[in-house]
Amino acid sequence: QEQLVESGGGLVQTGGSLRLSCAASGLTFSNYTMGWFRRAPGKEREFLASISRIGGSRNYAGSVKARFTISRDNAKNTVYLQMNSLKPEDSAVYYCAASGRNPRYTESRSDRYDLWGQGTQVTVSS
Repeated sequence: QEQLVESGGGLVQTGGSLRLSCAASGLTFSNYTMGWFRRAPGKEREFLASISRIGGSRNYAGSVKARFTISRDNAKNTVYLQMNSLKPEDSAVYYCAASGRNPRYTESRSDRYDLWGQGTQVTVSS
């Protein structure tokens, strides 16, 4: 059974850092582009970052590009999102997703992802 499980969320103060992890199982991880999205209450799901199958290509949303870093460890079937300089507006549920369509490339469209995790809550206090 294919599955993505996020972890690492929590409560952090403004300016703090968190590292989210997403562990994949039941799929050949290196055959997938991986992405991170978030959804805040009352808002649409927002693309944050994507990384190609081997990590040679990365893509970020402008709102997080200078603060967030996506990486992956194919030996551990895990993708990470390092988040620095966190702001209250970063508070949301964070999701990882896997796309098998064009794994050599990054992907920012949520409708091109096939598999989603259950999400992890990030709350940034002011």
